[in-house]
Amino acid sequence: MDFAHGAPAAVRESRGHAGVGRARVVAVTNQKGGVGKTTTAVNVSAELARRGRRVLLVDVDPQGNATTGIGLDKAQITRCMYDVIMKAADVREVVRPTSIPGLHVAPATLNLAGAEIELVAALSRELRLRNALAGCLADYDDVFIDCPPSLGLLTLNAMSAADVLVVPIQAEYFALEGLGQLTQVIGLVREQLNPAVRIAGVVITMFDGRTNLAMQVVAEVERYFPGLVFATRIPRTVRLSEAPSHGMPIATFDPKGRGAAAYAALAEELLARA
Repeated sequence: MDFAHGAPAAVRESRGHAGVGRARVVAVTNQKGGVGKTTTAVNVSAELARRGRRVLLVDVDPQGNATTGIGLDKAQITRCMYDVIMKAADVREVVRPTSIPGLHVAPATLNLAGAEIELVAALSRELRLRNALAGCLADYDDVFIDCPPSLGLLTLNAMSAADVLVVPIQAEYFALEGLGQLTQVIGLVREQLNPAVRIAGVVITMFDGRTNLAMQVVAEVERYFPGLVFATRIPRTVRLSEAPSHGMPIATFDPKGRGAAAYAALAEELLARA
């Protein structure tokens, strides 16, 4: 793994922030699948809500894993983020409460899969989500966007709407594969769509400190993203893997486990970087 030049300076140096009196918008993104994006979006959202913050979790992944992972039944959802992005529905009309006080979800269903194709010919195609969220930002302290595992138009919409990005990277051999493309896209978004967006931090997921490989990956990521890697490492645990199938964040499913402790610490770090 060789990324000697690191992330582009434009990605490292921007330090924008959310406007006074409105939510900070955090997009959780990495075009690689299986790196812990949804797990991170769900559990940090739930942790912040447990601390009394008003949080909206926006699911723009057509797989809808954040939607089911927080306990919603997609079969019971008649309107979702597809209607918001493609049909100009008010986001408040699709938002659902969750079992966590203070945490709401704007759900995704498979209908959203068609948006990638339909957006190609749409006006303001990269700004649909930003425009849709503008009217509800005063209602929340934090808005988290769970992105699909791609750099398509839904992810570009999320980056264009975000104040900051959180990038999960798994502590495995191919961890850094594709990060050059990701940082290039972030740079283009800053140049053309959202000058203030920045990376709030990179979170190492599926971490096992007993292996040399995991430590090597951490060192490479810190070299590529100097000063941006969260100190908190998310461990690889069975309980973290099981929690989504029960529709619960880890703090509810296994409140005394290592996963819950890690996401509590990550939420604290993210608040400190606001």
